[in-house]
Amino acid sequence: MWIRFVLCLLMFHLVATIGTAQDAKPAKVRVLLLGDSTVIGTFCRNLYPKADHLEDVVRKLLAAEPDLPPVEVLNRGVNGDMVSLLLARPQRYESDVIKQPPLDFIFLRYGLNDIRHVKDFQTEFPASYKKLIARLRADQPKAEIVLETVIPFFSDERNRTINDHVRAIAAAEKLPVLDQHVPYAAELTKGPNMLFWRRLPLKEIPAKYHALIPPASIRGDVVYVGDNLLDVHLAKVPDWFKDRHPNLAGYQVLGNQIADYLGRRLRAKAKAGKLDVPDRSRIGLLAGRASDGFSMSVACASG
Repeated sequence: MWIRFVLCLLMFHLVATIGTAQDAKPAKVRVLLLGDSTVIGTFCRNLYPKADHLEDVVRKLLAAEPDLPPVEVLNRGVNGDMVSLLLARPQRYESDVIKQPPLDFIFLRYGLNDIRHVKDFQTEFPASYKKLIARLRADQPKAEIVLETVIPFFSDERNRTINDHVRAIAAAEKLPVLDQHVPYAAELTKGPNMLFWRRLPLKEIPAKYHALIPPASIRGDVVYVGDNLLDVHLAKVPDWFKDRHPNLAGYQVLGNQIADYLGRRLRAKAKAGKLDVPDRSRIGLLAGRASDGFSMSVACASG
């Protein structure tokens, strides 16, 4: 009887071990987002800390795809950041890039602050960007680097100037470009301000509307509203629609673009045999093995 019990126990362990080995979870894909305030989304984080921010949108959209491996998304955007600033701050670069475990993808979105503060944007911006790309290639050799165009933020001409440079740099460096500008602009055809914050000093808003402003929207002397809540009252107030930072809806657009790009790349890598992905075809098989193991344990117990 004891011999039979030991044999059954060994068989049960063997079934469980085979199932576990063959259904080992694929390695997590690691993604890094670098850029300015339109990447990190400080307004959204401050007023809606529990909402889905850019990295959450990307992660959740990809997690809903059963054929893709788990994805970890790190958002290291910084307010006011420029390519030259990232290069000039070795401690930050070290913590955000060098000390990170191996990354699979790095998305870069720069240009909005660079065009305002770099003395010679036409030459300095491309030179700094290429220097950053070279450093990323050396410090994270496994990562695929993707350049993103900027969203509609300035005039059409100024936005085009930035994005033309981004595309030229990507072409020179043989890197892909993820166009964020076109889909963002397309969404804005449904409402020119629907993806942006409303931000204005409280003193510039007529006093008769102050009681309508949610207390949480007043930070210091500034009012922040992330949707059209007060548009019916304040649409004609000068500069009510001036701010062009993405609101939560805007980050849904940006996150959807990144997730779509990653989904296509991950599937291409899996097809080429360069990525471990969940094998959903084995779910039924493993369930059967678990059932067999349970039946075996019952048989042993009853024997």
